Amino acid sequence: MMKGICLRYASNEVEAEDNLQEAFIRSFKSLANYSGEGPLGAWLRKITVNVALEQYRKNKSLKNLSLLFESKTDAAIEDSSIEQLELDDLLQKIQSLPSGFRTIFNLYAVEGYNHREIGELLGISEGTSKSQYSRARVILRTMIEEEVLTDKKRLNYAK
Repeated sequence: MMKGICLRYASNEVEAEDNLQEAFIRSFKSLANYSGEGPLGAWLRKITVNVALEQYRKNKSLKNLSLLFESKTDAAIEDSSIEQLELDDLLQKIQSLPSGFRTIFNLYAVEGYNHREIGELLGISEGTSKSQYSRARVILRTMIEEEVLTDKKRLNYAK
């Protein structure tokens, strides 16, 4: 579970493994602080997300947060295409997102934070969080569309 969280926030597996190691170290150092009131998994998840966010803040540049992607906003793909997408493929696409987009996408879509909370965590406005999430979705949708079109062309060529 912890490695999955790290992979979602990191730009590559090496960075994810570094974050995972740091999360384990912090978990072991803070084990005395675990009250036992809630599930251990939830406590570990929170530590892991915090480590990933700290790493993001260290690597964050204003360029990534202010980066504007000009992309078609009306991109539509079939639901069946998304359902056919393998989890590893989706994870790889999420990892390829620019750092700011990836972090906000994970916090909102995967971890369940709202945009106000994300803004507070990252020191950005709620509106910035919303726009970065929207752009991340457009980028992911475009990546998936391109893969679907490539697969269709490959199938047609094979016939």
